[in-house]
Amino acid sequence: MGIILWLIVGLIAGGIASLIVPGRTPGGTIGALVIGVLGGILGGFLMDALFDANTGTSLIGSIVVAVIGAVIILYVIRAADNRNTSRA
Repeated sequence: MGIILWLIVGLIAGGIASLIVPGRTPGGTIGALVIGVLGGILGGFLMDALFDANTGTSLIGSIVVAVIGAVIILYVIRAADNRNTSRA
């Protein structure tokens, strides 16, 4: 059941992050899911490293942390994409 919950949280977080960060999300729905899951991993790592906080105890906390991580990932992807298109 844990993997299914990760996928649901990742999909929600990726969708919210796609709404926050302007532009298109690479990969559509599957891309949003992957970015959300990776954002959850990144967000959890950052929260643990910066605040020594265990935010994975609640569903809402997990979604918030995953959205923060997904927004960071989307900004990095968009910055790299803009840099590549400006060179072409």
